[in-house]
Amino acid sequence: MDASKQKQGKAEALALAKSVRTIHVAKGKKCVTFDMKNDPPDDATILAHLLGPTGNLRAPTIKKGTTLYVGFNEEAYRGLM
Repeated sequence: MDASKQKQGKAEALALAKSVRTIHVAKGKKCVTFDMKNDPPDDATILAHLLGPTGNLRAPTIKKGTTLYVGFNEEAYRGLM
């Protein structure tokens, strides 16, 4: 899905987050990983990481299997290829 054409707000971002086991969020060179199965964060924490300043899901966002990648981190994306 192209996020620039179909905006994903809070409800959609939470639903997406709860549908995966692991979330990797990149902001600059920093990468945070959330274990949604064994130690899920509260909704406010996950939304703070998934949503950009416009209140929509940050781009790029890739869902591969049970893992969600949000933001760009070259090292994390190398594992996707």
